[in-house]
Formats: sequence, structure tokens, C-alpha cells
Amino acid sequence: MREALFIKKNKDRWLKIQQEPSQDPDEMAADFTQLVNDLAYAKTFYPSGKVTGFINSQASKIYLDIYKNRKEESNRLVTFWKYDLPLTIRKHYKVMLFSLALFLLFASIGFFLAKKDESLLVSMMPAGYDIETTKENIREGNPFEVYEHGNVFLSWLHLMIHNIRVSFIMFVSGIFCGIPSMFMAAKNAVMLGGFDQLFASRGFGVDFWLVVFVHGTLEITALILASGAGLILGKSFLFPGTIKRMDAFKQGAKDGVKIMIGLMPVFALAAFFEGFITRLYNNISWFTTFIFGLSVVFVAWYFIIYPIRLGKKFKAQLNEEEV
Repeated sequence: MREALFIKKNKDRWLKIQQEPSQDPDEMAADFTQLVNDLAYAKTFYPSGKVTGFINSQASKIYLDIYKNRKEESNRLVTFWKYDLPLTIRKHYKVMLFSLALFLLFASIGFFLAKKDESLLVSMMPAGYDIETTKENIREGNPFEVYEHGNVFLSWLHLMIHNIRVSFIMFVSGIFCGIPSMFMAAKNAVMLGGFDQLFASRGFGVDFWLVVFVHGTLEITALILASGAGLILGKSFLFPGTIKRMDAFKQGAKDGVKIMIGLMPVFALAAFFEGFITRLYNNISWFTTFIFGLSVVFVAWYFIIYPIRLGKKFKAQLNEEEV
């Protein structure tokens, strides 16, 4: 059978599965079985055809729905952290890589601008931040003294609410083509780069990472992912692909919300570290360094390595179903 005839014969059924997906488990299983059969045929006779990729994407989506909705002994919350969030991040890994690259680019810009002209730090830092006080602390040999003040509980609560608020603004504003999300990420990155230069130029470059990133590892990672969630929202509307624009937008919003929900505990933990742990760097430096290292390992594993491995596992299972 020629490819055009194959498409004509099955097009209506494929579009119905795509645009009106069934919620009934038995019907989903039947649709999946049919798509797998179609995919096996397409791979045999049209291995490089676009129709093969289309059928594969539809089969993958249904398989993922079945996989996520099957009855398991674990509760829904465990399923979310174990499968839903990592697979969503893996699904949008290109957007997340772009968000990371954008942040690193503007952090570098902030660093080198501050190196060239330190007076620019005033415009980089948030309103109310006293740079002169930080410089005075550095001269007195206690560069991170700012973290030692305030009630630990109130500091944790304030920082958590502030970061969650900023991240949700970053996400929701992504509806405007993702531009506000990128702007806010770039602004935070420039601030971080300038802040780093302030300490590095005075011989505290390594200390900056070992102290500030006790909480900053989780906080910055979450901000990058929140920016990515905003870009997903904008991208889903601008580039809907083969499905209706509104359907693509709904899916993008759903994935973005899923990421944002997953980031709430990360922001809470980052604020806890900043309020309770970072201030201990002078007295228990080995402990703060341990927390920093543990945070790096967690971020690398859960947000990078694990989603990749889970995605490969899912793909292998799908291939087994095709056979």
C-alpha cells in the first residue's frame, strides 16, 4: 500500500484519537493497540515518512496516559514526584536547556559588567540593598554577615513567600510570548553575576559559592525551571504543532502548572536553608559545605539524570509494546 493511501485510510481515526482522546481505560488500551499496529506497519514500509513519527507520538502519549493512570500501590503524591514531574521536565528539556543557557549568559554579563564598572552594581541589586554595608563587612573580615541577622523563622517565611510569588509571576507572564519570563530570569541572573563579582574581586570568589549557594543552589535552579515553565506556556500558544492552538495551550498550561507545583517544596527548602543554615558558615563551615554539596547532587540527579533515565526507560517499554 502506498503511503498516501495508508494515510487516507486511517487519517480520520488518528485525528479522532488525537483531538478527542478517550478517558475510558478499555478504549484507551484499544486505541493504543491499533496505533501500535499502525506504527509497526509504517516502520516497515515508510521508515523515514512523517506519518511514522506522527503515529509514534500519538502512541507515546496514550501509553504515558495509561502508565500514569494505572492503579499502583503508591499514592498519587508519590507518583507525581516519581513519574509525573520528571517526565514533564524531560518532555520539555529543550526549553529548560534554553532557560539555563539564558540565565548563564546574563549571569556572565552581570559579572563582567560589574568587573568593568563596579558602580553598575547599584542598578543590578534589588531596591533597598545596601552595597556599602556589604563592602564594609568584607573589609572587616565577615563578608556574609548579612545572613546572620533577623529571626530565623520569620526570615524563612518571608523568603519562601517572596520566591514563590516571583516564580508564579515569572510563569503566568509567560503567556505574553514568554518575553516577561525571559526578562525576569535575565534580571535575576545579572544580579547574581554582579553579586558574585563583588566578592570575587576581593578574594572571596570561592567563599561566595560555598556560602551563598548553600541556599542558592536550590533557589536558582527553581527560578530557572520557573522561567522554563513560563516559556512552555508561551511556546505552546505560539507554536501549537500539529494540534489545535487552544489544545496545545491547555497542554502547555497543564505542564507548566505541574512544574510550578513541583517547585513549591524546593523554594520552601531553599528558604529554610537561607534562614536557618547559611548563617552557620562561620561556626560550622563543614556542615554548610555539606549542605551545599548535597544540594548540588540532588539538583543534578533529580532534575537532570533521573528524567533522562526515566525517559529512556519509558521509550524502551514503548518499543517492547510495539514488538
